[in-house]
Amino acid sequence: METSVPQSTFATKTASNMNVLAKPVLKWAGGKTQLLPVLSAKYPKSLGTKITKYIEPFFGGGAVFFDLYNSNFIKDAIILDANPELILMYKTIKKKPEALVETLHNLQKKYLLLNNSNREKLYYEIREDFNSNRKSNYKELNPIRASQIVFMNRTCFNGLFRVNRKGGFNVPYGNYKNPKILDSENIYAVSKAFQIAEILHGDYEDILALVKSNDVFIYYDPPYRPLNDTSNFNSYTGVFNDSHQIRLANIFKILNEKGIYQMLSNSDPMSATGDNFFDKLYEDFNISRVEAKRMINSNASKRGKIFELLITNY
Repeated sequence: METSVPQSTFATKTASNMNVLAKPVLKWAGGKTQLLPVLSAKYPKSLGTKITKYIEPFFGGGAVFFDLYNSNFIKDAIILDANPELILMYKTIKKKPEALVETLHNLQKKYLLLNNSNREKLYYEIREDFNSNRKSNYKELNPIRASQIVFMNRTCFNGLFRVNRKGGFNVPYGNYKNPKILDSENIYAVSKAFQIAEILHGDYEDILALVKSNDVFIYYDPPYRPLNDTSNFNSYTGVFNDSHQIRLANIFKILNEKGIYQMLSNSDPMSATGDNFFDKLYEDFNISRVEAKRMINSNASKRGKIFELLITNY
């Protein structure tokens, strides 16, 4: 039985004539939307006055960037991520929001007209096409490829963005009744926010060359260190192990010597298992333990409150 199509959210508004606060485009494992009240209370006091530039080397869903932008705290930003697909999507949103909205509108309309069996078939067809063309030119803006990322994120199981060792998207179909594939107002709002940002694909160590002055605030949200052997989903682009955590801490220390304001989030192995890995690694800095919620887990009984670390050098 076919389902009726809800009223389309397709619109041709521009970002300049809308008063919509930008928010993450993707559902993101480890996203910081729920923690924003805690994080914002820890922002540097001179943010928005002395500090007006923001750098984020593990951008992911970008909740902190959007919070800072919506609060008028930043005038310039550099956002960086090692995932080329993610960066391609964000560059497309920045420069071609109308094309992405139209593509998503057509895809949503097609999807919602189908029964569940054909929806699932369409999902796997799009996933296969996405994976077959993942070595495309990442320098070319691609509304179709960007729309596939949004579509899969909104219709896959648990809203994950996960790839296998070969780089292929491998999350199964999610079987949602009425997923919101297109949020045109938010895409335009995000496009407007990205006008202040340089969007780069690269390694987190690249920020050492990107910091040109000390009127900068950096927020790090790296792949979290697993708390046990079963919580090992900690990267979207490859392994991020203890050697990477140590390397990141060394970058934190180098930029601290240059007077750069820095905040970093990570898991809290001390609270979970008594492991003092991060307490030792960042012993010269301020370490807070904050309560968070694990919203994405294949086992619903394991979604709940955990503790995370919030480390600052100010």
